Amino acid sequence: MIDAKFSEPDPSLWSRRRLLRAGVGGAALLAVAGAAGFELISHGVLPGQQTLDQLDGACSVDRTPLAHSAVGASVSGTFYSTARRRIVAYSVGYPPGHGPGSALPLIVMLHGFGANHSDAMAGMNPTQAVALRVDGHQLAPMALVTVDGGGGYWNPHPDDDPMGMVVDELIPLCQRLGLGRSPQKIGTMGISMGGYGALLLAEKHPDLISAVAAISPAIWTSYSEAQSANAAAFDSDESFRRNDAIALAPRLKGIPVRVAAGDRDPFRPGVEALFGVLPVGSTARISRGCHTGPFFESQEPPSLSFLAKHLAD
Repeated sequence: MIDAKFSEPDPSLWSRRRLLRAGVGGAALLAVAGAAGFELISHGVLPGQQTLDQLDGACSVDRTPLAHSAVGASVSGTFYSTARRRIVAYSVGYPPGHGPGSALPLIVMLHGFGANHSDAMAGMNPTQAVALRVDGHQLAPMALVTVDGGGGYWNPHPDDDPMGMVVDELIPLCQRLGLGRSPQKIGTMGISMGGYGALLLAEKHPDLISAVAAISPAIWTSYSEAQSANAAAFDSDESFRRNDAIALAPRLKGIPVRVAAGDRDPFRPGVEALFGVLPVGSTARISRGCHTGPFFESQEPPSLSFLAKHLAD
């Protein structure tokens, strides 16, 4: 059953113009918004609205302080990606008590717009992520890899194919290390642009991906909507249709799916459209929050716990 919790926006929020009249200028807007807010403001998605929500408390979320066990080993490196036509960097985080040579399930963590392999997670690194204690319990052992995917929304472009890089280069590299190699499973996770990418990866490769968790996925309902927000996300209307996470959602049948977004997230219309077509049994939640770090951080522990449960089965 899809568990979707929707609420109507508060009409009493200040307008951006009113806030500017009160003396909060563009620099202050960006300072308050942070990296995630900058992405939305810079691409014209509800200019400044998210910052206003933060100022009036609409973006506040309840967060349990993160608790970690002693972290495991980490490995970072680079490789030349034929699919991306450039050198990319990656990092692998191992769970406590594990390191190179361990055979483990694998999470492929896809970063958001403007980020890279070094800051794909919100508020922690890969080794901290797989060392989390959620509700007092250590996650089942699994490794997590991050990689440089650029700003092309994880879908193929004529001169840059980050999805091909993940499937044909990154995952085989990890499997040579003993991670995600049968019978061990592979899951995928992402935030914002990475949340869209994680869904798309599972939709296009359901034989490879065993579970997916998307936090605040950056999903649009039409090519024109995507173009108006970020012209570089898709090369054409045809490209949008080939990589439409909403239209491809039926391919997720049989794959455990968790999607979470904030009620003040500018991508909420796309997320709600996705909820309407996710296979029965998917976990879909809209709760208090915005498209910002605090919400992302609040959703990482339950997302990792969800993946650990299904990858350990």
